[in-house]
Amino acid sequence: MTAARQPSPTEPLVVVGAGPIGLAAAAHAHARGLPTVVLEAGGEAGASVREWGHVRLFSAWRELVDPVAERLLADTGWVAPDPDTYPDGDEWVDRYLAPLAAALDATDLVEVRLDSRVVGVAKQGRDRLVDSGREEAVFTVHVESGGVRRRLLAAAVVDASGTWTGPNPLGTDGLPALGEAEHADRIFYGIPDLSDPRVRERYAGKHVAVAGRGASAQNTLVGLAGLADAGTTVSWLLRRAGTADAFGGGDNDQLEARGALGKRAERAVAGEHVRVVTSFRTAEVVGGDDGRLTLVDADGRSVTGVDEVVVVTGFRPDLTWLSEVRLDLDPVLSSPTTLAPLIDPNVHSCGTVYPHGVAELAQPEQGLYLAGMKSYGRAPSFLALTGFEQTRSIVAAIAGDHEAAARVELVLPESGVCGGSGQFDGVPTEASGGCCGPVEPQLVTIGAPTQATGGGCGPSCG
Repeated sequence: MTAARQPSPTEPLVVVGAGPIGLAAAAHAHARGLPTVVLEAGGEAGASVREWGHVRLFSAWRELVDPVAERLLADTGWVAPDPDTYPDGDEWVDRYLAPLAAALDATDLVEVRLDSRVVGVAKQGRDRLVDSGREEAVFTVHVESGGVRRRLLAAAVVDASGTWTGPNPLGTDGLPALGEAEHADRIFYGIPDLSDPRVRERYAGKHVAVAGRGASAQNTLVGLAGLADAGTTVSWLLRRAGTADAFGGGDNDQLEARGALGKRAERAVAGEHVRVVTSFRTAEVVGGDDGRLTLVDADGRSVTGVDEVVVVTGFRPDLTWLSEVRLDLDPVLSSPTTLAPLIDPNVHSCGTVYPHGVAELAQPEQGLYLAGMKSYGRAPSFLALTGFEQTRSIVAAIAGDHEAAARVELVLPESGVCGGSGQFDGVPTEASGGCCGPVEPQLVTIGAPTQATGGGCGPSCG
């Protein structure tokens, strides 16, 4: 294998995505003196976070700020938020992500380009089939901005583009239900912002079907409960046979805010305005002559008279623009193959995050890495702290500091990350509430076998 190409002004490190993990990668690159270009498809840093800006996170501020980024911000006079408080998405953008992007862009090493959508990555002059000279070739990153496509050469690429733009469909076989696209104007993917009067009007006095069972579903149920006096009724569609573990660990949940949300959701569901429909796997959406919808499941059962549908069934990564680079991804999760066994919710019904970094995230193309939610593929339960450590390890490897890249001091809050907890720090994904016990900090060698970093589970795990 040839030596890794070092980023330079003409062949920088390219980071895809100016969200919390992409900007953390840029901060670490800046600290190591690596020329870096951050490409963000949206019109502002944290554009995807802004779309769920009304949702409060489960992690406190102390767990939402990368330490290296914090040092960079401190030099600008930035005032850190109270570490014990919990921001919503808008506050995360306004008080951290936007200032961090501005601070990075003001340096001589980092450029943050907004409204710049990456539409392809390849090895220069080589499609995926060509072996000759592949390791030595730089990356070409194809970017669309203002209706114009340009190419950018890159020594290395970190894909931190997340999964927000790929919501899972209402259909329960992984594909849209029949009629789902035709009735898209009545279907919302994510948590409606019911503090917005226009959104409240959309759902007030309506029969709303909510599909999903994780933190996002809980947020939605609590919000719609506030419209009960306006005549709003809810059909809560669950693919599983019951609600026994649908509300998390309650008082036993070591993420206090998540436990409190589960308790509020449980109270909301106990009200007369919510009907729970279990073992319901939507196969078809049918429009009626009265303008209302009927949802039909795979067994022919139906939920009738539906005015609006809220789908909170998780997300999946967009891999289309990586079609010309060689990837090694798990066939189930679409995460890096080496990482998959550590995060697979089919295996880890309740566990903790294993320390991981560059060894688990690197791809066959030398210099290409997946990070953040994108690295988890379809798996839920990603913490920002995990992403900060991922980027620290990745950037150390790109800089040639392999000793630092191979070591991660992973310090997590006492919840750890349970399989099925279903959130990116409280951001909408599907799955049930998790409840791990205490996690002890570890200093580990990345890629070496480790045991789970702690704790027993409470009564709602398993």
